Amino acid sequence: MRQTQVAPAELIGAFAEANPRSRAAFDRATHVLPGGVTHEGRHLAPFPPYITHARGAHKWDLDNHEYVDYAMGHGALILGHAHPAVVDAVTRQVARGTHLGGSHLLEVEWAERIHALVPGAELVRFTSSGTEATLLALRIARVASGRPKVLKFQGHFHGWHDAVMPGQSPPWESMPPGIPPSVAQETVVVPPDLEVVHAALRGDSQIGTVIIEPSGGSWGTIPLPAGFLPDLRRLTASRGVILIFDEVITGFRWAPGGVQQTSGVTADMVTMAKILAGGLPGGAVSGRRDLLEHVSLTDGVRRIHHPGTFNANPLSAAAGVACLDLVRDPALQARCDRMAADMRAGMNDVLARRGVRGVAYGESSVFHLVFDAALTPGDPRSISKMSAQTLKEQRRVPTVSIAMLLEGIYLFALGGFLSAAHTAEDVTRTITALDGVVRRLQGLLPA
Repeated sequence: MRQTQVAPAELIGAFAEANPRSRAAFDRATHVLPGGVTHEGRHLAPFPPYITHARGAHKWDLDNHEYVDYAMGHGALILGHAHPAVVDAVTRQVARGTHLGGSHLLEVEWAERIHALVPGAELVRFTSSGTEATLLALRIARVASGRPKVLKFQGHFHGWHDAVMPGQSPPWESMPPGIPPSVAQETVVVPPDLEVVHAALRGDSQIGTVIIEPSGGSWGTIPLPAGFLPDLRRLTASRGVILIFDEVITGFRWAPGGVQQTSGVTADMVTMAKILAGGLPGGAVSGRRDLLEHVSLTDGVRRIHHPGTFNANPLSAAAGVACLDLVRDPALQARCDRMAADMRAGMNDVLARRGVRGVAYGESSVFHLVFDAALTPGDPRSISKMSAQTLKEQRRVPTVSIAMLLEGIYLFALGGFLSAAHTAEDVTRTITALDGVVRRLQGLLPA
């Protein structure tokens, strides 16, 4: 089954019949929004459900359907929807002002928490999003290294600015639309193979930066080889190349200190967003003092111009402080991890019992589903048989996504995120739903 598979007519019909108000909303949206959506990840044929409100691990749509949610704010909501501590913090701040147009204590308190939790976070610079964070980090790295090129990995997502778009989706060598060839040539795309990385750095003295999702590409959809991060750290350090960990998703989720904490590998800079801001817009770059000082007004350094109307916005700062005060307790991540492990195990039991060539896999509190004839039913070890390109292409399978919605389960890119608000009952309900979907799609899934 491939990404381009069209959901069968009876499944689309059942979904459309059950969601007339969402269909009307989507028809309305197509008149004013390109493609009818505001984020390409929310596209779903024939139309997406329109959400009215959310609480904890659940959300509801215009047609009054309740879903167990695994999109969780695209991974931002490790506390769940509308957590009381975040709601209270934002409510207090909105009455005091939404944009103070000046420095405020909340931005200092927010940065202090990052400094305390994130390894190597000597200084912090706030942005408005993860894309802005990686954009700024690369600019800092170019100035600090004096070298213009960046090396990134196939299938790794770092936002949508020009420098990081090449190699984001297969075919890896294709030129992303709208990106000038001269800009794309400054980005070197390679597989996560240390020998290939070494050869690229040895053969091109203009590469001064390596950026990586330390979970593996697309929040672990494409796992990294064992031991890759410490080997990459040693290699980049030996060649004076700046190493950036993109922890926009993994930050505060894999551990209070992100993948740096769990792996014991400290990058030169780290980019963050999502959980960082408690579900509100916000991002940051942290890392070595000598690197971050390039955006300061300190004499004697090559200064980078970095404005940003909403940098450390008071509402985002209030939400971020409230969130980080809770996620600093590693018991929170440990509980989410256990539930995700139970989810993956239960899903694999279903797939093995039904003889479907698919697996659930992932790390920490995330899960991915993939279906392919090369897989052993329910055995996540068999994803080693699949190429990075196939894993990336399999992230969206409309038949499964629509069928799971009809069962009351809201996935994110054929996977999702567990939060502190999810319960064992939610996990059981989801596993049961997958069992129903597998039976419903008998003959459409590889067996």
